Amino acid sequence: MATHVITGSGSGIGEAVARRLHERGDELWLVARDAGRAKELAGRFPGAHTLVADLDNPDRLSWALGHQSLPDRIDSLLHIAGVADLGDIGELTPKTWNRTLAVNLVAPAELTRLLLPQLRVSQGHVVFVNSGAGLRANPGWGAYAASKHGLKALADSLRAEEHTHGVRVTSVYPGRVATAMQVKVHQQEGKEYEPGKWISPESVTSTILLALDLPRDAEINDLTVRPGYSGG
Repeated sequence: MATHVITGSGSGIGEAVARRLHERGDELWLVARDAGRAKELAGRFPGAHTLVADLDNPDRLSWALGHQSLPDRIDSLLHIAGVADLGDIGELTPKTWNRTLAVNLVAPAELTRLLLPQLRVSQGHVVFVNSGAGLRANPGWGAYAASKHGLKALADSLRAEEHTHGVRVTSVYPGRVATAMQVKVHQQEGKEYEPGKWISPESVTSTILLALDLPRDAEINDLTVRPGYSGG
């Protein structure tokens, strides 16, 4: 039975990943923004542990985790939580930049730092669910793309640094996924949302599990996933 720490398990890709791992009997430690959310997740995934830590405030993560019990070993740390607020560079405020970078980049970096001792013990795996925006920046996506480009750099540096400790690092770059975040993105773009056009969270989950379950003699560094043909 493997032990996984997961952010973003309340919806979308994170929820799908947590469900699949829960169904196969793995031990889950689910990161929640507050006690109410933690209670909700514990009810949804019986037997799972919860960690209350607000990713909006990376400076407080060390304090928050220092007041809670943590697993002795971690087989995987799955960074799946994220926020997306669109806008042209000329319109984006520091508030939007700071929140986007905090949740999408600084919090994953800090959470990884805090849990690296347990990951090294188990020769674990860190998975960053990035985005196609982490490889290409389009108009209106400046803050989000910048955070995801930074997340790629974080993963690449971490992989090089932790290779000798046996810690594997994978970045997954999905295209648009049919999640609540995608509904919000379409609203910001002023477009009609058609979920059937996009990747299902379950398909991205299968990709993530492929990387996690790979034998120890190999490591997937980067995985790009794009919507397939959905026509009749």
